[in-house]
Amino acid sequence: MSTSPSPTETIVLGGGCFWCTEAVFDRVQGVLDVESGYCNGQTVNPTYEQVCTGRTGHAEVVKLDFDPAQISLREILEIFFVVHDPTTLNRQGNDVGTQYRSGIYYTSDAQKEVAEGVIREIEASKTYHSPVVTEVAKLANYSTAEAYHQDYFLNNPNQGYCAFVVGPKVEKFQKTFASRLKA
Repeated sequence: MSTSPSPTETIVLGGGCFWCTEAVFDRVQGVLDVESGYCNGQTVNPTYEQVCTGRTGHAEVVKLDFDPAQISLREILEIFFVVHDPTTLNRQGNDVGTQYRSGIYYTSDAQKEVAEGVIREIEASKTYHSPVVTEVAKLANYSTAEAYHQDYFLNNPNQGYCAFVVGPKVEKFQKTFASRLKA
């Protein structure tokens, strides 16, 4: 008797600089693959330099392939909303521009419903003093970021931005969601 592997799902998240978001989700149990990229802009296959101008309309994002038998989309979004600030429009810390917007880019109507439900719960709980400005939109015009952006924190842990911005976000995840850490 053969058993088929469990189906995977894909969700795309924008939480500011993709180096931060990728570094966190690389460590999440049930997340099978994390890829930095760009989405929901006008230019086809933009370069990092083009996206940084803010004129392509793209967000810096991570594409997560995950096993819903190990981690639910709701749990992924709970982590997402803790490791970035969903109340700052087009900004995360010192990273400013539309490419750094908070976004959930869904691949199914079911994912859209979960995302909107989690945001409603956050708003109702008054977790934040300001409204959540996270964009919820259907995934469009996705492209993979350049190779040097993939696993950036893993490959450059002592680089200044990684040490002072990415590292603390990873530590916050590890403390808050210790039970979700990969072995």
